Formats: sequence, C-alpha cells, structure tokens
Amino acid sequence: MPVVRLYYEDLEEMVGASRDLFMARMAMMGADIGKSNELEYVDVEFFPDRPDLYSSEGVARALRGFLDLEGGLPEYGVQPGDISVKVDPSVEKVRPLIGCAVVRGLQFSDPAIESLMDLQEDLHWGLGRNRRKVAIGVHDISRVVSPFTYFAADPSFEFVPLDFDESLSMEEILKRHPKGVSYASILEGFDRYPLIVDAKGDVLSFPPIINGELTRVKDDTRDLFIDVTGTDPVVYKALNIVVTALAERGGRIESVRVERPEGDLILPDLSAAIWDVRVDDANGLIGFDLSAEELAACLEKMRFGVRVRSRGVLEVSVPAYRADIMHSWDIFEDAAKGYGYDRLAAKLPKTVTVGEPHPLEARKSDLREIMVGLGYLETMPFTLTSEMANFEKMRRPILDLEATRVLHPISELHTMVRTSILPSLLEIFAINQHHPLPQRIFAVGDVLEGGRTRQDLAAASIHGGADFAEVRSVVDALFGELALEAEIAVSGDGAFLEGRRGDLLVGGVRVGSFGEFHPQVLRSFGLDQPAVGLEVRWDRLWPQR
Repeated sequence: MPVVRLYYEDLEEMVGASRDLFMARMAMMGADIGKSNELEYVDVEFFPDRPDLYSSEGVARALRGFLDLEGGLPEYGVQPGDISVKVDPSVEKVRPLIGCAVVRGLQFSDPAIESLMDLQEDLHWGLGRNRRKVAIGVHDISRVVSPFTYFAADPSFEFVPLDFDESLSMEEILKRHPKGVSYASILEGFDRYPLIVDAKGDVLSFPPIINGELTRVKDDTRDLFIDVTGTDPVVYKALNIVVTALAERGGRIESVRVERPEGDLILPDLSAAIWDVRVDDANGLIGFDLSAEELAACLEKMRFGVRVRSRGVLEVSVPAYRADIMHSWDIFEDAAKGYGYDRLAAKLPKTVTVGEPHPLEARKSDLREIMVGLGYLETMPFTLTSEMANFEKMRRPILDLEATRVLHPISELHTMVRTSILPSLLEIFAINQHHPLPQRIFAVGDVLEGGRTRQDLAAASIHGGADFAEVRSVVDALFGELALEAEIAVSGDGAFLEGRRGDLLVGGVRVGSFGEFHPQVLRSFGLDQPAVGLEVRWDRLWPQR
C-alpha cells in the first residue's frame, strides 16, 4: 500500500489542529500508522482505493472534516485561463488521452515539494498501473510559451531530458536514461512516440517516460502546468487529484483548453458527481439505525456534499477527486467511518456454533511443524505473480490453459495467479542477499491451475554448499515424518539441473519434484549462490474423504 510521509508541523498548519488530536483519531479514518520520528514525521499507509489520500494535502483535507473542523463538499474555483493544448491525431494509437491544468501562486516548502513528488509517483503506481494507464508531468510554465502541441514524434527527435545536460534522441532516452530503461516497454511496438512541445518547439514532456530539463520545477517556481496522459479516462481523475492537492497549498487553479479532433475540453472539470442513496439501504448494510439527518452528518464529515431530499433519500455530491466511488456501498462505507467504527456496538452472533479446524488446515499445521523442525523459516508470499517469474525465469513452458490471468493487473509484476510457489521463494532470496547464509525458507498455500485450486508445499535452501544430497535428505525426512513412502522417478522439470532432479510419486501418482536449481534459473533471479528446492502437492498425499 502507498506510504505517505506526514510532517507534524506541516500537517498541523494545514489541518488547524494539534498533532496529538489528529494522531489520536487518524487510524479511525482508515489509516495504518507506520514508523515515525517522534519529533518530525510519521509514515502512514492508506488503501490503494483512496488515491486522494496519497499526499499530505489530501490527508489534511480529510482530517479537517473527520475532526469536525470543516464539513461538506470542498469548493475549488477554476479561473478561466489562456493556455491551450492542441491534440494531434497522430497520438490516437499511441497514447490518446491528455488532461491539463495550470496552478498559479504557489509557495513551495520542502515538505510541499516532497509531497508533490510522492503523490506523482504513487498515482503512477496506483491509478496509472506503473505509468501504462496514467503518467503525470509537472512543469514550470514560466519557461515555455503557449499554445502547446501533443503529437507523436519520430524517435530521432532530440531534446535534453530531465537530470541530463546533453541532448538525446527519444530512441536514445529509452536506452540510456534510467526512466527510459524502466518504462521503455510501454512504447514497445510503436514507430512514433508521444511528445508535448510549446509554440517554439521546446519540449515539455516525453510521456510516459520523462520531462524536459527546460521545465524543471525548482524552489522559486510559482506557476505550474500539469499534463496527465494515458489510455484510460482515469486520466481526468488523476488530474483532479493533483490540482486539488495543490489548491490546498494555496494555489489558484486555471483552466486549459484541450483541442481534440472529436471536440474541445475545458479542464480540469471539478464538478461533483451526484448520487441518490437510500437511508434504509445504509442502515441495513452497516447496521445503523440513523435518521436521514444523522446519516447526512456522517457523510459531511467525510467531505461529501449532502442534501436531504425526503425522509428516505439523500442526494450526495461526490468530490471530483474521489476515484473510488463506484457504488452506493462505497458511500455507505464512508458513512460508517464518519459515524465512527469505535461507536458501533459489539453484539454476539444470533447463531452459536462450536468451531473445529478444517482438515486441510490441520494437515497444513502438521507440515509447518515438520518444516520448522527441519530448520526452515515459514514465509507467506503473494498469490499473484507474473508469467515472467512463474514460467520464463523457471525454464518452464507457458501453459495458457493452466494459467489464470488477472483481467486488470495493477502492475506487470502481478498479472496472474501462481501455478507454483517456488518462484516466489527465489524472489525472497533475491531481495535478502544482504542477509547471512544459509537461508532456508518454505511456504504452504493455495495454487491455481487450470481453474482449480490445489494446496502446495514449497521449500528452498541457498548457500555455498547447497546440493542434491541436502534436498534429498529433506525429502526423506518430510515423507518419513508423514509416514508415507515416496518413489523417486526421473524428472523433466526444467527448473532443476538435469541429473540432479527427481519427481516424487506416491501410489504411482506424481505429487511433486525436487532438485538443484538450474544455473540459468539462479541467474534469472539474480542469485549467485547454489540453491535447492522442492515442491509437493500435499493435497494428493492423503485420500479425499
């Protein structure tokens, strides 16, 4: 989840309340309080569905309502501006959408600059799916001349990118600039790249890769031009989040005319979305017994505009920066926060039952006890992974019929549900290479293959002396403790080294494999020490009852 660093003095000034007051109540707003420096700051995590809270400005706005210091819908004026952006049809197939705005009269402090930069990157990750759907550029508008043009340029076009002092072609930027190397895959397959230039041909931005050095934001910057480009209408929501955060710092928002072939847009559009919600529905879902007026007060604390239309219906105005309201239930959830989770009365369930462990959980507990006894540390890796880690890095064939893919992945690292746990253990080794060896870890959990869930046990060991004899002894000990006889057969699993690998059969049925990891597998995960592993389908070790 995104981590927002909140500086106490800065937040006290924006909220208008003492540190002790807002820190005592912040968790009830849906925040997970992390590490802190008692004198300077606290790190706070918010759920990814609240990108409007990815900045200290957004947190301050929410806290003023939650602490009853300011209620209802925040109002942000948008003054007519004279800046325009022409969208050329050439970007239609590359990166068709762009939203823009100008914010003037800013006075940047160190916390304000840090908050803006962190907000930008967190939105790239959250709403932007690692810049693929949304990328944000922030520019010092005093160094460029309107009108601007957004078009697809030849890759040979040159300009000086941010943090460089030499001119590079766009093609060179993708190969030499750190941001270019990181995000070049987004533009893979295109013969022209998106570019924003001013009336003199000077470059503002090469989205979604890097801004031009010319428009770098500095301490003395007062007026900003914001561009948000992408492939999804969430572009406009991201624009609203950024400009309203800057308005919380005292900025004056000015509109920009975006001239498109299909019709002009005047942006940003900060008009509220109107929802009709029934009081009975909210009471029934959350367990309230509130009147329309009481429910309205709860929602106003969460910065919604509310009008009681009748005894049973509220007209709710949703702020333009809220990207998470997709159903009336989302509004009811905020109403519960506004009411106060700590005020909800605890009640015993009407049905009393006596629980007992599920048989699978009991067996899982047995496996954990055995592996811990063998000197392994339990881990809990994500169930989401990628085709690259699950198949390619493991030298295993990509089985399209077996893999269950995520329809709208949040990043390129989480595109499918795992069909094996072993890749995740190797990733854990990769990020813990600074810790002493040997490292021995295991995991038990669900794996999804061919649309069916199964239960796997995976274990791995890494150190200079890791070899086939070590993992074979672990296999023998595991099956000995389970009082099961396993037959060792020749294996064709490409993850392991030929001649130092084996399949495990119980009752003639393959239940897993083990061996020394192939050197190519180790290199693909960035590991420079020998490693061994085993993976067992433990749901096949016992007959189904």
